[in-house]
Amino acid sequence: MEREMAPEKSPLELLRERKSSIEEIISRMLSIKNQGLPKSENRELLTQMFLNFINLRQANRAILMEEERVRRETESSKSPMDLTSLQLHNLTYEKSHYLKATRSSREFKSKYPNIDLISEQDFFRDAPEAIKSQTLSNDASHDLMLKRLNFELHQRKEVCKLRAELEQRKNCLLEANSERAKFLSSLPLHLKSLKKASLPVQNQLSLPNPKKLKYHDLAELLPPPLYVVYSKFMAQKEAFEENIDIEVSGSLKDAQSYARQQAEQNQESSDDDGKRQRKRLKKESSDEAGLYRVHPLKLVLHIYDDETPDPKSHKLEFEYLLKLNVVCVGIEESQDGPEKNILCNLFPDDAGLEPPHQSTKLILGDDHAFDESRTSRPYKWAQHLAGIEVLPEMSLFVTGKNNTQNSDTASVSDHYSVQTVLRRIRAQKKG
Repeated sequence: MEREMAPEKSPLELLRERKSSIEEIISRMLSIKNQGLPKSENRELLTQMFLNFINLRQANRAILMEEERVRRETESSKSPMDLTSLQLHNLTYEKSHYLKATRSSREFKSKYPNIDLISEQDFFRDAPEAIKSQTLSNDASHDLMLKRLNFELHQRKEVCKLRAELEQRKNCLLEANSERAKFLSSLPLHLKSLKKASLPVQNQLSLPNPKKLKYHDLAELLPPPLYVVYSKFMAQKEAFEENIDIEVSGSLKDAQSYARQQAEQNQESSDDDGKRQRKRLKKESSDEAGLYRVHPLKLVLHIYDDETPDPKSHKLEFEYLLKLNVVCVGIEESQDGPEKNILCNLFPDDAGLEPPHQSTKLILGDDHAFDESRTSRPYKWAQHLAGIEVLPEMSLFVTGKNNTQNSDTASVSDHYSVQTVLRRIRAQKKG
């Protein structure tokens, strides 16, 4: 009864007992063999060993069945755990997603804080009832903000409509201005023809020529040498009805600016007893870059034939070089080189390449070379016309040419003659 009440042994315990029993049988069989006892006892031991092997296999089968049972129980218990782990993973992912969405919502920067909205008082005063009566959100502050944004959109649409109307009006005004500009562009031609038609009336009434008055006003800003040339040619034209025209061209603004500078320099030189002026002249004479600086105004002389006016006649340009104190003459739009034009050697030994007086040579330097690339040159006859005295380098008595003094004097007076210069230029044109 006590045997029946004893708890069943586990397969592992049975396995251990059978193992120890087999080890005892093997040790007894080895001792019988070693002691030389009869082998009849081995049979009984072998029978017990076989029984132990059978029990051992039974215990092994029980262990495998127990292992299978535990595996099934483990798998059945693992499925709920995997499901729970999956649910936990999903919840963790949803949590991170919600946290990210919450953070993004909190950090979201809307455009409307940067919009310069009207104040709430102005909104309630100016907004139409259609916008104020709408309900766009349950939150009162958010609903008010949406209404203000809608009112801002409404105002901007109205401004866009006004802008379109103004653009259309602008285009109409531009078209009108274009038509007026066309009329104004053609107006000088009409005024010119009207002015030309009124010339006989002006001559009949002995009215002064406006163009002539304009040139006289500009002539007041000319440097003294060019003014002398201008006065001589004007006197020749008025006294002998010479078939020429003389104009004063250039920048009036630059000429006025230069005249003001000269007046200031003269004032400074008078205040400082001429010290600053002498220092300035010395500095300017050493400045090679400004040797050929030209006065802003120049003279344009139109020379026609004696019989009929020739619109293709030559135009002579007289310009004054400020630092060199010489008057240069050139032919406007001449295609020939300076050596081939009609002014070169207009008088003997006067090609315009040699500086006309000693001060110019000193300023130019040792080589005494005048810039040959310039189209206008300082001819000696031009200096005589401008009233610039050109003294010989040595006295005629020293050089032994006092016998020819009368002829040289006549040659100089010939250079001074405007009529002689015009006659020689016309002769060169015909030749």
